[in-house]
Amino acid sequence: MNRIATCERKTKETTISITLNLDGTGKTNIHTGIGFFDHMLDGMARHGLFDLSVSVAGDLDVDCHHTIEDTGIVLGRAIQEALGDKAGIRRYGHMILPMDETLALCAVDLSGRPYLRYHAPFTSEKLGDMDTEMVKEFFYALSYGAMMNIHLKILDGENNHHMAETLFKAFGKALDAATQDEPRIQEIWTTKGSL
Repeated sequence: MNRIATCERKTKETTISITLNLDGTGKTNIHTGIGFFDHMLDGMARHGLFDLSVSVAGDLDVDCHHTIEDTGIVLGRAIQEALGDKAGIRRYGHMILPMDETLALCAVDLSGRPYLRYHAPFTSEKLGDMDTEMVKEFFYALSYGAMMNIHLKILDGENNHHMAETLFKAFGKALDAATQDEPRIQEIWTTKGSL
């Protein structure tokens, strides 16, 4: 089964096209117009072993908000579409990921219920051309686009670059774990009958 999805979205603020292969090898082709955001998405896909192509034309003359938020929406939709009915997958995934002095936790549930719980005490307002507050906005938008529960928390850290990077990489690893086949079940892993 090919778990691949292409999703597009066009508004007055952004034009976005994303192709996601959940069963890839970490190949990426990412162009959002925001260098640091490209770096974060690349790390997420490479460490989650997803093939990810992202093309965004956004209103960066305003700021980075619409570009990053809308990318989260579209990537979330691509995750949801690629997963299909979610039959036979593990559903839950987690990762505690270190990067030098920083330690981040990510736990996800592909539950069909969006929710973001987030704690990341950044001390700088920007990382390159990306506002640090947009890390939260990206994952919030992604959680609703994918209809998934995401918990992200910086357990320890000082360097803002490392803090952001550990969150994105930990999410990639947790999502990879949650989307893997569970050979002991064939149905959708819930008492409700659907996710």
